[in-house]
Amino acid sequence: MGIITYKWVDMQKDSGVLDIERGQLDQKLDRVWQTDTSVSNKSWGYIEHDTFKTPEFIVHQLVDIVSKNGNLLMNIGPRSDGTIPDEVQHVLLDVGSWLKVNGDAIYGTRPWSTYGEGPTKVAAGSFQDTKTQEYTPEDFRFTTKGNNLYGIELAWPSGTEAVIHSVAGNALKGRQIQSVALLGSSAPLTYKLQADGLHIQLPSKPTQGYAYAFRIALDNPPQ
Repeated sequence: MGIITYKWVDMQKDSGVLDIERGQLDQKLDRVWQTDTSVSNKSWGYIEHDTFKTPEFIVHQLVDIVSKNGNLLMNIGPRSDGTIPDEVQHVLLDVGSWLKVNGDAIYGTRPWSTYGEGPTKVAAGSFQDTKTQEYTPEDFRFTTKGNNLYGIELAWPSGTEAVIHSVAGNALKGRQIQSVALLGSSAPLTYKLQADGLHIQLPSKPTQGYAYAFRIALDNPPQ
């Protein structure tokens, strides 16, 4: 099944999927949207002496976009003989390795009531993607699937604790936390829900890096 995308105000709002070229949104939309961008920083095709996005950059962009009800369409530029430059292959394989561990927090998910928290703000709009500042351990993005809420931390804390402030108060709407796990880690996690948020005691830092997805399992919604 295909979709029709449009940029800027070229079409009526609900007649297609909004596409942000080489950029993102700074808020969650109630309808699906899309970012189209390239692993290359300079071109949509192959050129000599190109530079490329890092796997960390792409993972962070993907997580932010999905948390805001968007999709990421990633372009690569093969050479004229069809071969893919080694630098591009390495980027795609590293992103794939991250998704192999953390894909449950991305594939088939839906946005939560809030897309995220933290001090780092996305530079919104087309051709703005490289203007977003480096993320901090206080930056989280959220997705949901079934009874699971995923809090994806965009940098590893220097201490022994992660705190998710958005889970405080009535954010869970009466639902109780059943367990908390870090994707990619088999270590059992100790956690405590306090007035300022969910405090999670951290295990050793996972090896796959870039971003760290906590799976917060909730009970069934109250009847």
